[in-house]
Amino acid sequence: MANKDNVKIPTSLLEILKKPMPKVPGIFLKPTTSYIMEPEKNNVNEEVELGVVIGTKATKVCEKDAMTYVGGYCVALDMTATCQMEEARRTGGSWTIGKGFDTATPVGPFIPKSCIPDPHNVALWCSVNGKERQNGCTSDMAFNIPALISFISQYISLEPNDLILSGSPPPYGACT
Repeated sequence: MANKDNVKIPTSLLEILKKPMPKVPGIFLKPTTSYIMEPEKNNVNEEVELGVVIGTKATKVCEKDAMTYVGGYCVALDMTATCQMEEARRTGGSWTIGKGFDTATPVGPFIPKSCIPDPHNVALWCSVNGKERQNGCTSDMAFNIPALISFISQYISLEPNDLILSGSPPPYGACT
């Protein structure tokens, strides 16, 4: 993708950060205390994501069976406390405070699995105060849903109603 001056615009967070494609997904905790239905005003970046709601307990799931564990979906915002994340990235520290603070995950209503026949081709966009911040598609994600479920479930058992955020399409949230 290029702008009007034919300057290449980064189309992924990996390009923006000048990082190679990881071999495995990077995961972090989003505790249930971070889930809210209405966002609060904080110094945060917002990233719209497709939330994957687990329907049945999943432990050590292979990719080919992973979608059978999906109960449905929701739209979620992955809010990031920018000052906490800058510190974590600089020191190699945990992302949990910067990503899991109370109210960090505004979520929309539950969407039954049958209403989204292809979760790997869903348009996602985010507008803040009428200004578009993101407009992309789940097909742009680094890892698909089966890969995420399989990877996570090798280490952490997933329970019904657990929520996996699938990753954010470009461009990435701006500070609000």
